[in-house]
Amino acid sequence: MHTDLYNFIINKQHHAYRHTVDWNLGEEYSQKGLSPIERMADRFERMTNEEKAVIFPNEQIVFLRTVANLPDCFTEKEWEEIKSKYYIHELGYLSNLSPNYYDTIASGLLKMREDADEYSKRSIDNIIKLSDKYLEEAKAQGREDLVEVLTQVPRYGARNFREALQFFRILHYALWLEGNYHNTVGRFDKSIYPYLKADMDKGVYTRESALALLEDFFLSFNKDSDIYVGVQQGDNGQSMMLGGLDENGEYVFNLLTELCLEASCNNKLIDPKINLRVNKNTPKEIFTKATHLTKAGLGFPQYSNDDIVIPALEKLGYEHNDAVNYAVAACWEFIIPSVGADVANIGAMSYSKAVDTVLHSSLLECETYDEFFAKVKQEIGNECDRICDGIKNLWFVPSPFMNVLMGCNVAEGSKYNNFGIHGTGIATAADSLAAIKKYVFEEKTIDKATLLEAIDSNYEKHSEILPILRFEAPKLGNNDDFVDSIATELLDSFSQALQGRTNCRGGIFRAGTGSAMFYLWHANEIGASADGRRAKEPFGTNYSVSLFAKVKGPVSVISSMTKQHFENAINGGPLTLEFHQSVFADEDGIEKVGSLVKRYIELGGHQLQLNTVNTEQLLDAQQHPENYKQLVVRIWGWSAYFVELDKEYQDHVIARQAYTV
Repeated sequence: MHTDLYNFIINKQHHAYRHTVDWNLGEEYSQKGLSPIERMADRFERMTNEEKAVIFPNEQIVFLRTVANLPDCFTEKEWEEIKSKYYIHELGYLSNLSPNYYDTIASGLLKMREDADEYSKRSIDNIIKLSDKYLEEAKAQGREDLVEVLTQVPRYGARNFREALQFFRILHYALWLEGNYHNTVGRFDKSIYPYLKADMDKGVYTRESALALLEDFFLSFNKDSDIYVGVQQGDNGQSMMLGGLDENGEYVFNLLTELCLEASCNNKLIDPKINLRVNKNTPKEIFTKATHLTKAGLGFPQYSNDDIVIPALEKLGYEHNDAVNYAVAACWEFIIPSVGADVANIGAMSYSKAVDTVLHSSLLECETYDEFFAKVKQEIGNECDRICDGIKNLWFVPSPFMNVLMGCNVAEGSKYNNFGIHGTGIATAADSLAAIKKYVFEEKTIDKATLLEAIDSNYEKHSEILPILRFEAPKLGNNDDFVDSIATELLDSFSQALQGRTNCRGGIFRAGTGSAMFYLWHANEIGASADGRRAKEPFGTNYSVSLFAKVKGPVSVISSMTKQHFENAINGGPLTLEFHQSVFADEDGIEKVGSLVKRYIELGGHQLQLNTVNTEQLLDAQQHPENYKQLVVRIWGWSAYFVELDKEYQDHVIARQAYTV
């Protein structure tokens, strides 16, 4: 690692090279009557022309955003008209795709240009033109190493490890500059390792020098991430997948995989976000290596279980060679590199809202718990109807450069065009149903009217039942089949409600266990709940226990949260566990956490993420943010600098339980 460059970037001194542009492109394009794809091609050309070549001393992987804003291609009035005709997902621009960087890196942009349409050719020409600015600047600085690299890439295919890394940086940079967002990295070690191996065999690198280059490459992800689109700083989608089975059933874990874990650990930066594919046969020492990265406090790696994910994707209709190469979207949704145009986060269904709706509409008239739960399942189906029926005529702004990397007009779809629906608040819903079943229908110690009055008054009335529901009632996370089976039925009901549906692009709907930011938003849609949760208290993030649930420990949590049928709900969404910082104080603690992760995989868990926290430190960081600029925490499917988060997200992290082992 070049320490001077590292400090320059983390102290944001490179921001001095930025400027903004005051272009009213939407109005200009509207007056000219340009089509959407013409607008995208023209804006990209203007942006590449406006960008300046900046090369810092000793910088090995170049390209820096010097234009800090990206004017929209459409006016507000035009967007209103577009939205009146089409369903627009998020910003309307392409996101959460895993394009085929790696074939392009092997062949070069001039080769890709041969089969491109006029707009993609124009985009290729403009990114080469920008690369030539860097080439000339390298010559001016006497940087012969960069001159050699930039003379080859991106025109021609990479010949070595450094050229492959630089080529990736250029492609990734170009996608952001074009206006795409949450641009993921895909299976990096599987595709780039051959370049490293060839150089290592030639003696070009030692392990240490290869690691230093990789650290600089990882640093490049953090140069511009503050101007990337996201709900919060850090929510930018730069997710890298490591490990996993290949098409021949061989497990990928090579020198580059190890170096990626080490580079991330050494840099201690929020990007790229490391994901690790594992299975029940993954050696224990790999889990231990990965846990050393968890110790760094970045919320990395996130684990995905090939034993569950690959067969589940095949069950949904993905061909084996595609399913086996799955990666993740911005957070954790499973997507297919190169050929997948899935919209993996197009909607979210709230289990807790379904319970709340039936509680208020039908509890008084239900004679049995089974009757009540049947209505909850029906309401889940009704909510899925509303979500799916509301997604018609999906439209995206076309993307000439993304088309180069996807080999198709991806705005109109690709080989796979499935839609993912999150399922949120499952612990709140399962715990509420368990309390209703136990106290209202079985023991009959709380009558229906009393429960409703307590909930609707936020437990100001009948406050004596609050501690019973909050602390004594069964809770998901204690390996208690009474409530765990309810969670299983809820997840099954959700996945069954989506089965057999065809979306507007001919794909299917995929149920998932994620929540994204809905753990706050959906929680605010309802009042108090029957599990003792008060109004405005958030849900647990993703597929996790309630924030206030009294649980025995992490072993009981993973036992509870691996009983469900994830093969039917494989859109993604991890169990999230927080561990106190002290757990990682010695090698014994690290090995225990690694063993716990391995046990989760062996039990059939599908996805897991770990967070390293110190509550006292987090509280102090809220009071003295200037002392904690580099403090990193895991949010829902991404990591961020704690002091840059809105307070509601900070408070949620603080409220999560910190386990020990």
